[in-house]
Amino acid sequence: MTPREQLALRCLLAGFDGSAVPDWMRRRAAQGLGGVVLFGRNVDTKEKVRKLTESLHAERRELVVAIDEEGGDVTRLEAKVGSSYPGNLALGAADDPDLTTRVAAAMGAELRALGIDLDLAPVVDVNTNPLNPVIGVRSFGSDARAVAKHTVAWIAGMQGAGVAACAKHFPGHGDTATDSHLALPVAGEDPRIRALEPFKAAITCGVRAIMSAHIVAPTIDDRPATISPRIMTALLRDELAGLAVADGLDMAGISAERGVAEAAVLALAAGCDALCLGRGPDDGAVVEEVTEAIARAVQDGRLPEERLTEAGRRMEAFAGRHSSPFMGKSPAKPGDVSSPFMGKYPAQPGDGAGLEAARRAICAEGDVRVHGEAAVVRLDSPSSIAAGDMPWGMAEALAARGVRITGDAGRLVIAVRDLHRQPENQATVDSLLARRPDAVVVEMGVPVYRPRGATAYIATHGSARVCAQAAAELMTG
Repeated sequence: MTPREQLALRCLLAGFDGSAVPDWMRRRAAQGLGGVVLFGRNVDTKEKVRKLTESLHAERRELVVAIDEEGGDVTRLEAKVGSSYPGNLALGAADDPDLTTRVAAAMGAELRALGIDLDLAPVVDVNTNPLNPVIGVRSFGSDARAVAKHTVAWIAGMQGAGVAACAKHFPGHGDTATDSHLALPVAGEDPRIRALEPFKAAITCGVRAIMSAHIVAPTIDDRPATISPRIMTALLRDELAGLAVADGLDMAGISAERGVAEAAVLALAAGCDALCLGRGPDDGAVVEEVTEAIARAVQDGRLPEERLTEAGRRMEAFAGRHSSPFMGKSPAKPGDVSSPFMGKYPAQPGDGAGLEAARRAICAEGDVRVHGEAAVVRLDSPSSIAAGDMPWGMAEALAARGVRITGDAGRLVIAVRDLHRQPENQATVDSLLARRPDAVVVEMGVPVYRPRGATAYIATHGSARVCAQAAAELMTG
């Protein structure tokens, strides 16, 4: 490889298929690949994840292993069964920053034990648009000040447990009505009014990375934020000492019109340091294509060589501090900023913080008790690509509490998610309530729409397994 290709490779966070490291990934790791991003497709059992990360770090200890483990609706480690931790909206509803820190610390302890260096979380978007199809329960809420408060608490827990955090999606994905995995969203409000406040708080408290949003903020630039120098450099880079990470470049919001390789070149030029890749059918070919495109752009003068060098150095500084198993032991490099929380929250996985938070997030109205048997109806709602096809609902959690699940006998329980965005499901719920006015409606998304006929109503503020468990406890207690 040429020196430019090696620098380009250093800036990539790539994905791959399966629970074992493929040969092409071993080769790229040895050549200096910046890191990998693990998805649900890489997770079989947690023990296998640990062996996988050990295998990756054995190729080069500086290789950064990252994962999207937000808790709640977005989990990679527990994608098959649902998360043991509630998501951000539930933490915002509980509104106890110390509890938020405990939850993030417990998650961080588990990630650290599995050999993860970087968690691509938390989501710090202010969810000001109720029709937002991709943020929703992933946000701490709609109040910028409260979101900033919990952002700091979450980062304290994660980084205090020894795993780097990455606040996302800069400059704010909350005031949009489109999923950037599918198309390019446009922010309705100037991010400088509210959306930037949590990011400023994250930077002030020492977050190690910030991820871009594939959105247009027209009050700042007509280019997508990921490839906008006005946003990624003038607005962010001059403030952030850590790593600027581009969200997945395979997402349609950024690559549909220009392709992944061109998006990578433009993202680097705009000020991004690390580029997330890897959901395509041939991840190795994508890495090769992007590496060559970046090197060619430098040669052609489209990408300043000093910008590529700067990005590569930032990745090296980050990796030197965070690569397993040396995190927190190696000295910080010049210009490197260590987290003020590092090592302060030695929480253990499974310490009960997740269930406690889910319980405290529950809001209930009316008589929600269920005894003996219940007919449980779940009205399907589309999952975002970010969350994937995660199991959710109330039947399993109620059965675990001794309730016999029937076809029509017993009290009717209606599980919904983001009912405010689904007119057809609203009509179905109204019809069911007309026939069974004593039914319990359990909203497991953002509780914006409360059916008028519901005399018994529960809002869990998320559809994670632990949220269903907390609701089932309340209903059967």
